[in-house]
Order: sequence, then C-alpha cells, then structure tokens
Amino acid sequence: MKKVAIIQSNYIPWKGYFHIIQDVDDFVFLDSVQYTSRDWRNRNRIKTPSGPKWLTVPVNAGRGTSIREVHIDGTGWQIKHYKTLRHNYHDCKYFDKYHDWIEDVYLKRSWQYLSQLNQYLIVAISGFLGIDTRFHDDSEYPESGDRNLRLLNIAKALEADVYVSGPAAKEYLDERMFEAEGIRVEFFEYPNYPHYPQLHGDFEHRVSILDLLFGAGDDSSQYIWGDRP
Repeated sequence: MKKVAIIQSNYIPWKGYFHIIQDVDDFVFLDSVQYTSRDWRNRNRIKTPSGPKWLTVPVNAGRGTSIREVHIDGTGWQIKHYKTLRHNYHDCKYFDKYHDWIEDVYLKRSWQYLSQLNQYLIVAISGFLGIDTRFHDDSEYPESGDRNLRLLNIAKALEADVYVSGPAAKEYLDERMFEAEGIRVEFFEYPNYPHYPQLHGDFEHRVSILDLLFGAGDDSSQYIWGDRP
C-alpha cells in the first residue's frame, strides 16, 4: 500500500513535520501555492534562556507570489541565525555532531530562494533521522485546476493508495474526490510525543527539529516514531 503526502516546505520544521515524511513512501513539496506571511514558511522557533525565540528568514514576496518564487532578502540573516543557534545550543550534548553542517548551511552557502533553502534543509535533516522516503517537487507535475484537483492528480501520478494530509486540511480537502479515484484519505494525528533532553526551562514541543537533534543526536527518531525510551 503506497502512501503519499503533499505539503508546503517550511523553514527547519518541528518534529511532527518529519513524522509525516517518515510515515509515507513519497513526499511532495507543494511550493507552487501562494506564499503566506507570518507563517511557518520562512520562520521557526528555538529554545533560549529567555523563552522560545523566532528565527526568521527575511524575504521579498509580493502579493500572489508562490512559495517557489519567494526571494530571500540579503545574506546577513545567515550569520545571525548561525550565531543564534551556536549561542543557545552549544551546551547541548550533540551540538558538535551537527556543527560542521550548520556552519556549511549558514556560512559557506548562499541562498537565493526560500523554497531552495527549505527543501535542502528538510531533505538533509531527514537523512540525519534515517528517513528513506522519496522526495519530489510539485513542479514535476502539470498544473491542474483547483487545490483539490491538483493534489489528487499528483497523488494519482504517484499511484498512491493513501493520501496522508496534515490535520489542518480538514477544512478544505474534498475526501470524496479522492475516494472516487480509489485513494483513501488519512488525516495525520500527532501523538503525545515524549520529552527528550532539552535546555532552557520548561519543556516545549513546538520548536524546530534542530532542538531535538542537538539534544538527542542519533536517538532523535526514537522521540518521534521509534520505540519510546
């Protein structure tokens, strides 16, 4: 039974995003849809001694711009994000394990488009988590109709038996359209994730996956979908 998910790329997403990726056989970045500001597309949260802090990628996005078309505005943010991560996580047990990669991402590479940055980070982090899901971009598939039809046609092209969607899509997804084509819709439900070693006060689940990687290293997947420690 082949499972497919089709979701917009986000900036260093939380662990639940990667749980969906791990749950499916094929994952498609839906970056042809309109960019939404003040969302997870260009920002995420990390833990700091003074509470959760936003890391935001500055972008230049006009009205109606798709995620794929969004330009990153400048390069100074890269040094800022690197220094912020290092300052707040250098005491984590596994920060050094990922330091060279973080340095490469923020200090040795340049990023022109938000989608390019997000997709690179998500694929790389999936590798750290041992995920073997196949990745695709929705630009690989012809444009077709409204959002429901677009999702359905991509799922059909990938010969999906099950379409896995985030819970927020319940508001707009036409399940009957999928069922008519023999594709079952599953709305992913995030479980009660266990706590992992985390710095800076009360435990916070809704932070970037980097928080988990720095705290748990190679055992990170055990705190998402593995046997509960």
